[in-house]
Amino acid sequence: MAIKLTIEDVSASYGAVQALHGVSLSIDEGQTVALLGTNGNGKSTLMKCIMGMVRPTHGEVVLEMDGQRHALHKLSTEEVVNLGVALVPEGRRLFPKLTVEENLLLGAFRADARAQIEQNLEFAFEAFPLLAERRRQLAGSMSGGQQQMLAIARALMSAPRLLLVDEPSVGLSPLLVSQTITKLKELKETYGLTVLMAEQNFNQAMRIADYGHIIVHGEIVFHGDVSTLKENELVKSFYLGVAA
Repeated sequence: MAIKLTIEDVSASYGAVQALHGVSLSIDEGQTVALLGTNGNGKSTLMKCIMGMVRPTHGEVVLEMDGQRHALHKLSTEEVVNLGVALVPEGRRLFPKLTVEENLLLGAFRADARAQIEQNLEFAFEAFPLLAERRRQLAGSMSGGQQQMLAIARALMSAPRLLLVDEPSVGLSPLLVSQTITKLKELKETYGLTVLMAEQNFNQAMRIADYGHIIVHGEIVFHGDVSTLKENELVKSFYLGVAA
């Protein structure tokens, strides 16, 4: 039942604009890996390459799962999702005129998840009790923090083996950012999720990450475990506000 994601020398472009330059990283089962960097440095593009939404111009994205090797960079988004990869997109991308429960049910469209809708719905409500209370409420009428809960729960409805979370802190107050990151940590520990999280907030990401990669202008410029990153002088200067 092992799972491993390997991104090897991936480059990607939008027309003449190159967004990624030879990015390599890997994630082992049960890990939380943080992709750290400010806006416009390629974090979301890498997520889209994994999901089959952007086709790399070079390199490969490989998911090894249960003894089989899947070249994600050659698959459609639907095929990637059907393997058990789920994305919580930046900005949440909910259906505002649908209820909480309707949004959740839309996350359960892959074949393996459709067979367990009731079980997965119970799982989502157990992870986020507030959503059970608000199940008839329109998603668009919820607060930003509640919408982020819903976006994460919707991804869980697909019964993912690998969860991608793109910028969970965007648009949230510091308190809500902390609560969201704490919930992701709980989900990882309780349900054994494997997580790749793209995030600008270095301190919050390091609370739950096992390993981190800092991306600048589409290139990984530094990587290491939490203690290594925190002790790096450039990281201290640019991300922690500590003079080098």
